[in-house]
Amino acid sequence: MSCDMALAGWIWLASFSDPGQIGAAPPIPPMAAAANPLAREPLFAEIVRRAGSLEARVDALRRAASPAPDVAELRAEGLALADLDLKGHLDLARRGTDGDLKCILKGISQDLPRLLNDLAQASPAQRPAALDELFYLLRDNVEVITAPPKAAV
Repeated sequence: MSCDMALAGWIWLASFSDPGQIGAAPPIPPMAAAANPLAREPLFAEIVRRAGSLEARVDALRRAASPAPDVAELRAEGLALADLDLKGHLDLARRGTDGDLKCILKGISQDLPRLLNDLAQASPAQRPAALDELFYLLRDNVEVITAPPKAAV
């Protein structure tokens, strides 16, 4: 339950972005923005690298005029990323640390396969929205790991 609340909070906060800026910012350079020491650990660095790479590819698809992008390779890589996110969740759970990140990674590991399926099944009219949702989830995947840790209150 607490993981669901943390993920809902993260999505709620992300929804307050300026609509005029949607899609305007370039992808975050994966390790350049890594103020969180956790992002330098091999598992989490790999999650950031893969999510950043997929985010850039999805962004290119969003901007392309392709009527039907081939999503088979994207889907395979996305499912592998979802597995890594779940491993990150389990790693943090074993450590007993960072409850919010642990929960958010679990949520991403569950949402990513669903969004990839939505994209694969999207009609041409639904495709832009499906690509946008996938893009923002991948961006969140990078940002949640690279964000500086917050002091406990």
